[in-house]
Amino acid sequence: MTSIFEQALGDDFARLSPMMRKRFGVGLDAGYACVGTGVMSRIRRGPWWVVPFLYVGRLRNILIPDVGENVPFTIENYPYRDPLGRETVTFVREYRVRRRPSRFDATMILSDGRVLDYLGTHQHLAVDLDLRVGDNGSLHLESGAQRFYEGRLIGFRFPMLFSGRARLHEWYDEDAEVFRIELEVRNAVFGFLFGYAGEFRCDFPEATDAPARLKPVRHESRV
Repeated sequence: MTSIFEQALGDDFARLSPMMRKRFGVGLDAGYACVGTGVMSRIRRGPWWVVPFLYVGRLRNILIPDVGENVPFTIENYPYRDPLGRETVTFVREYRVRRRPSRFDATMILSDGRVLDYLGTHQHLAVDLDLRVGDNGSLHLESGAQRFYEGRLIGFRFPMLFSGRARLHEWYDEDAEVFRIELEVRNAVFGFLFGYAGEFRCDFPEATDAPARLKPVRHESRV
């Protein structure tokens, strides 16, 4: 078995730079995790009226309302098998803008040949991800359709008018020996909502399970 990212990218996975292949090669069979530590040079958000929207998202670790410069952060990617038998990889980011860190929770699985991203502590939001490899061995990720799940509520397509489309660009800087990352979230009508840019270094500890603190409170069966 290969990692969920390698399966989703197919032959294009080999076009990633070596360190990017290692970073996104995290999986149960690979037997290791990826733990990144670094600094966000800048975290920013849109106009004042997006702030309430961001604070609501913070309640379930879906959005980050904080802003700042030179903000320490960590990202933890651990593989585990969820209670539904699916290989899952955590993408948990923690930002130390203030005394109490802000946290963004995501867990990813492979569904019908593509990576599906569950957001938040309760996997309320399921987001399809489109991936492509850049000419310099970088990874470009764009969020697609979003579905909301809560209790018995049947999953419905979350209206993009009330949400945003994320575009992420990540690559390895061979000269500086760091991973670099840039992200922007934009709404089709209201424009820029949230974004950041930063750099980090990674350790790759052995792992075939994720710490309980990184797993969601509940796992959603619906995709």
